[in-house]
Amino acid sequence: MSDPKSGAPDELAGTEQPFVQHLIELRDRLIYAFIGVVVCMGALAIWPGPAGLIDLVAIPIRAHMPPDAKLIAVGVFSPFFVPLKVLMMAGVLLALPWLMYQAWAFVAPGLYSHEKHFAMPLIVFGSLLAYGGIAFVQFFVLDKMFGFIQKFTPESVAATPDIASYVEAILSLYLAFGMAFQVPIVVMLLVRFDMVSIEKLKDFRGYFVVLSFVIAAVVTPPDVISQLALAIPMCILYELGILGARYMSRVKPPANSDSTS
Repeated sequence: MSDPKSGAPDELAGTEQPFVQHLIELRDRLIYAFIGVVVCMGALAIWPGPAGLIDLVAIPIRAHMPPDAKLIAVGVFSPFFVPLKVLMMAGVLLALPWLMYQAWAFVAPGLYSHEKHFAMPLIVFGSLLAYGGIAFVQFFVLDKMFGFIQKFTPESVAATPDIASYVEAILSLYLAFGMAFQVPIVVMLLVRFDMVSIEKLKDFRGYFVVLSFVIAAVVTPPDVISQLALAIPMCILYELGILGARYMSRVKPPANSDSTS
């Protein structure tokens, strides 16, 4: 069997698996992913511990509270479930490269050899971008956002947020920025698989700027700081994605090299 585009033998010929075999492979990868998250949660439970993780994520808001003020737990079970939720979140983040590897390992049998070669760098790059987005939230966005909000708090009002609502808010920001920082990966994959050209991406640049601000307005709190903090990096990352796509296009092997490993 030959590749219809190049006439070279198709290296994927004969590798088709039954549907049940795919389900078994998916089950195994999900189990491996779950074990990785559990191991990371266990390590974080030992150090710094759930209380230490809560203290870490609470640093941005406590910096704008009175020295003796603390976050409160309104719900009866909040002191138990909130640290557990933070521990689970931290475990997933720590295991993110492992999770992305399991996803890659599941689809790898259906990839050509040259596609496998750039998959691992994208996994590492995507993990670093996600960590960068979360760090950007933790060390910049939250501080500026709470500082902006505190300016509108009357002196007669004691700003003592509920820990459950606070954790819910920062989790949504972590997720939004972690996914938004994957823009270069998406752009490079679109070009790499010939779904869109670099010229079209350049023409779409103006529309993407508008789209970035619309997304930021929807997924972030209604303050200017957090919206700008998401929209501007997305625009910058879009440009970096175009540069990365241009580089990948230069090193892209010819079509007849699919048959070599």
